[in-house]
Amino acid sequence: MITALLRNRDYLRLFTAQVSALFGTGLTTVALGLLAYELAGADATAVLGTALTIKMLVYVTVAPIVAAYADRFPRRGFLVALNAIRALVVLALPFIDQVWQIYALIAVLQTASAAFTPTYQAIIPDILPDERDYTRALSAAQLAATMETLLSPMLAAAALLLMSYHWLFVGTAVGFMLSGALVLATRIPNAGTVSAGSFRERVVLGMRIFAATPRLRGLLGLNLVVAAAGSVIMVNTVNYVRDTLGGTQTGVAILLAANGFGTMLSALLLPRVLDRVEPRPVMLTGAAVLLTGLVSIVALSTAGAGDWRWGAALAAWAVVGAGTAAVLTPTGQVLRRSAQPADRPALFAAQFSLSHVAWLVAYPIAGWVTAGAGFTAALVVLTVLAVLGIAVAVGMWPRHDPAEITHLHAEGTIDPARLVDAIRVGEGIYQHTHAFIIDAEHRRWPRTATATVG
Repeated sequence: MITALLRNRDYLRLFTAQVSALFGTGLTTVALGLLAYELAGADATAVLGTALTIKMLVYVTVAPIVAAYADRFPRRGFLVALNAIRALVVLALPFIDQVWQIYALIAVLQTASAAFTPTYQAIIPDILPDERDYTRALSAAQLAATMETLLSPMLAAAALLLMSYHWLFVGTAVGFMLSGALVLATRIPNAGTVSAGSFRERVVLGMRIFAATPRLRGLLGLNLVVAAAGSVIMVNTVNYVRDTLGGTQTGVAILLAANGFGTMLSALLLPRVLDRVEPRPVMLTGAAVLLTGLVSIVALSTAGAGDWRWGAALAAWAVVGAGTAAVLTPTGQVLRRSAQPADRPALFAAQFSLSHVAWLVAYPIAGWVTAGAGFTAALVVLTVLAVLGIAVAVGMWPRHDPAEITHLHAEGTIDPARLVDAIRVGEGIYQHTHAFIIDAEHRRWPRTATATVG
């Protein structure tokens, strides 16, 4: 059970710190929209669209660069400093009076977030070394993100009944400061080994691991499926409810809640499933569920009028939520299996960036194609994108995916003293088994042989 994890005080503090920061971010999203409207009026959507684009670009570019130096600093102090930066930025937002200042502060805020998230994700496996506990922690993280999506707007609405939206920024800053205090009270082990190599090598390390590891190349395809389906939920729900279903703002909230309910239900059921089933079939099933949800929405967009469409839409949005959780929840488990502890920050940062590249592709399709050619046309393009992502995942991620990979190195190309499980199998040839295609040994010593399996 997820509740059993909370008996671990260090994990409890970290999890509470994550939840506090998530809700702070959610309040900022609401307050930022109101601030943009105050400064730009009818052009507020353009301001928010630009701010979101800046956010995605920062996520794609900054995370690998920060990861290259993250293991040079004490991880606890690093996370506390990032929370302090985020708190100061949101406290400055109520005092700005120019649109360009929003863009500048958002760039700083999201840079700190792009550094915080992968660093935090890489710490959890060290706090919870047991595979079963870690799987439940991934599910808990998914639940926390879902609850934030559902509850943050409600909290903001309740607060706005009593105060100006400017005070939401203060609430956000309090959330970040509380998160920093909880991190400060947590025992966080520093990275055991500092990544070697030049700055450029450290920056591209996570990308190299992705390129060399079959299961991670398959994960790239799954990122595309999640973005294709998720962009419909994030971008098109409002217009679909108001223009197609003839609903109100309440209808928008209900449809988004259905998506959140599907995500929550799936995340609650997944830990027991992942105890018995490997991540690959679970994640591919999730991708198929996402595709089913997309096809259902395409069918709804071309169907005739009728009250029955509300029930069908609720089901389709819930299906997309369930599929999203089925893909995202085991992702950390896959990343953990694919890198040594010293390389986890780089790998989690690479996943953070590459997954947002997929969103950078999907968001414009959901928005611009809908505006230019209609909702159904955008849905068809996104469905094709999802099919392509599933094809990449199935083709790149082999059905036989052992946790450990046995391969050979010529003598002199690797230090056998560093390999406890090395076996001399022939003249000048060493064989050893480990779970990584690129690891510390491969970076420090020239590699002359490839993996024999995987």
